[in-house]
Amino acid sequence: MKIKYISAMFLSVSALSYAQQINDTITKESKIEEVAITGSRNKKRTVINTAVPIDVIDIKQVSQSTGQVEVNQLLQFAAPSFNSNKQSGSDGADAVDPATLRGLGPDQTLLLLNGKRYHQSSLINLFGTKGRGNTGSDMNTIPIGAIKRVEVLRDGASAQYGSDAIAGVINVILNDRNKGFEGNAFYGMNLFKSPGDKDIVSDHKIDGTTFDFSGNLGTQIGSKGGFGNFTAEFVNKDYAIRNANPDKYTASRQRFGDAKAQNAYFFGNVELPLSDGLKFYSRQGFSHRNTKAYAWTRTPDADGNIPEVYPNGFDPVEDTSITDFTFDNGLKFKIADWEVDFYNAFGSNRFTYDITNTINATLGVKSPRSFDAGGHSLLQNTTGFNAVKQFKVLEGLNIAFGSEFRYEKFNIIKGEEASYAMYDINGNIVTRDTPENLLVTNPLNGAVRPGGSQGFPGYSSDIGKSRNNFAAYVDTELDITKDWMISVAGRFENYNDFGSTLNGKFATRYAITPQFAFRGSVSTGFRAPSLAQKYYSQQFTNFQGGQLIAVQLASNDSDLASRVGISQLKQETSLNGSAGFTFNTGKFTATVDGYYIKVKDRIVLTGYFSRADLPIDVQNDPNYEYIDQAQFFANAIDTRTKGLDIILSYTETIGSGKLTAMLAGNYNDMEITKVNTSDQLKGKEDIYLSKREKGFILASAPKTKINLNLNYKIGKFNANLQLVRFDKTTLIGYDDAEQVYNPKVTTDISFGYEFSNSLNLTLGSKNIFNRYPTLQTTQVSDGNTESGGIVDPVQMGFSGRQVFARLNFKF
Repeated sequence: MKIKYISAMFLSVSALSYAQQINDTITKESKIEEVAITGSRNKKRTVINTAVPIDVIDIKQVSQSTGQVEVNQLLQFAAPSFNSNKQSGSDGADAVDPATLRGLGPDQTLLLLNGKRYHQSSLINLFGTKGRGNTGSDMNTIPIGAIKRVEVLRDGASAQYGSDAIAGVINVILNDRNKGFEGNAFYGMNLFKSPGDKDIVSDHKIDGTTFDFSGNLGTQIGSKGGFGNFTAEFVNKDYAIRNANPDKYTASRQRFGDAKAQNAYFFGNVELPLSDGLKFYSRQGFSHRNTKAYAWTRTPDADGNIPEVYPNGFDPVEDTSITDFTFDNGLKFKIADWEVDFYNAFGSNRFTYDITNTINATLGVKSPRSFDAGGHSLLQNTTGFNAVKQFKVLEGLNIAFGSEFRYEKFNIIKGEEASYAMYDINGNIVTRDTPENLLVTNPLNGAVRPGGSQGFPGYSSDIGKSRNNFAAYVDTELDITKDWMISVAGRFENYNDFGSTLNGKFATRYAITPQFAFRGSVSTGFRAPSLAQKYYSQQFTNFQGGQLIAVQLASNDSDLASRVGISQLKQETSLNGSAGFTFNTGKFTATVDGYYIKVKDRIVLTGYFSRADLPIDVQNDPNYEYIDQAQFFANAIDTRTKGLDIILSYTETIGSGKLTAMLAGNYNDMEITKVNTSDQLKGKEDIYLSKREKGFILASAPKTKINLNLNYKIGKFNANLQLVRFDKTTLIGYDDAEQVYNPKVTTDISFGYEFSNSLNLTLGSKNIFNRYPTLQTTQVSDGNTESGGIVDPVQMGFSGRQVFARLNFKF
């Protein structure tokens, strides 16, 4: 393979891999023909000559010049079609940062770890602007220090990889270095300054201080090429609070902003040849994250407050503990020239919630101030095999086939009684038979006080549900000529809880000239409803327009869902199409890919059914006496997404240095083509999926997002400049008024110096001009933003400017 060709490949695929690092990349990846790239099981296929768009992002090189310490946020500012925003007071989502690819749901992008399916998070997103009603994989469980590169397949791939791959596939490749130690120390802090005339205030002028230390050790094992690569990482981050100025606005929430977090990680990647032709591999991962996020403010006269305890009101704290574990093991061997990979991939994710600085108002002054609110967990175990072989047919035929068996289990963990129960004046749990005169009321207005821990009510029951599925696939690639290849794939899956599905994919690439090639694909896809979507339920309090509302989120299999007319969940299905071209002259490369994604029966959260909107028999049922509103999971909508990805890169020698320039953009237009209501809900379409809920779905990605990156290296010095433009985003408040977030541009800058081959230092600033999303001043006074704060989590986040220093060393 020619060096020039490899250089062009990496410039077009990962323009963020800067010019000064190309030589290192060539050395490390000179055997790229021996690596199976995501989207193709042909080991002789390089990224530049696949039939579908694939980005390769060298995480180590990108992270050195940025102020990001989590994978989701790093990709948010590196990949135009990837969007992930920090949440605030959104329960466990404050730690997970729900992510989308091409504006689809977080659960419509499949996450792989070294090519094996990675388990999902047990969290289901209920608040915030992205992924409402969706579960998804949590990339923040994987430390940046353990990652060699990330491959992003921007094309539907259910026929190749199974459920969840409607929008595409993200494959995280772990470090495989077999010698030496590499360390990384990062320190960053937000320098607060209000972007307007003191529209925003903060606790401190310096906050959000972040310390990240990671160490990665590579070692040889045995004398036959075995290795072990191990990473330990620790992250400590403080609050970054951004409130509306109380002298100008009466906000419903006084502690809005980034959560406090302490994260610890350990990851290992081991390969060990056992004999000629037989190799054992193992990947181990463990992370524990503790996140503290403030919930909505309870004012002194609120029904949920006891003034004798909190005379000035209080801000509940959601203390979330997340434990994540992965353990993948396998054998690679040959049988009759077939390369076989037999594996077992195990993963688990567990969320538990301690709610502190809070109260159960129905217990009065005797109430505890903190509660064990329970939580949820997910276990996934996948056993399977892949087999691949090259055949001498025409210019080359590659055939791969395989099978998987997957088991999943979802649990809701019951909290302590006082975290969810409502008590009467005698301290007994309120039931439907409790006389009204025994209910605890607020003496200021006579309203019945809510039960449970304020800020996050505990789970009131233990739930355990499981399922399994079987899958088989075949994936073929044929080089008809040296310039023309075609690919055909098919996959069958059977789930024991809803049945079978069969999906297919056709893709092709034709090199019109050595520099110019056309590529395209068409495929069908699917996504099975998650166990959380089928069985999750919770009763919680929500603020709407400044009022405390009791909401029942009913499980899909519940009596309430059935009586309202919510159908049993079924799979989502999709039709994907893409077409584009690649152009490569060495110094200049361009990839342009258009896409079309039609999804039927998407599962989302419905709008809120008020008590008056529920059937009469439900309104009169004492079991539902204390419900103000009800919400459900449903196959509520069909969507159609059209878009375009453009990546341009250019390298040039200027003076004694080298300049690398990259311009990458995404245009994404989604529309809701149909609202799927049952006969029982005819005439209630605007409640079933309100204008507000539609707004959240359509705002999953800005219509356009453009990244410009410039890097200049001369000698041991390098400078990096990145600008990201986020298009206008529109949400809908609780009062049905539009909340417009105008286009914004963020600017990141960094300067690096290599003191030696073993030591380099980077100084920089993220969002140096202190840009914030458009302040929702008219809504702040009414509490109509979903977050209850100055903005909703859109565009670039809400912490403002950060300055940082990053020290990399190795020995």
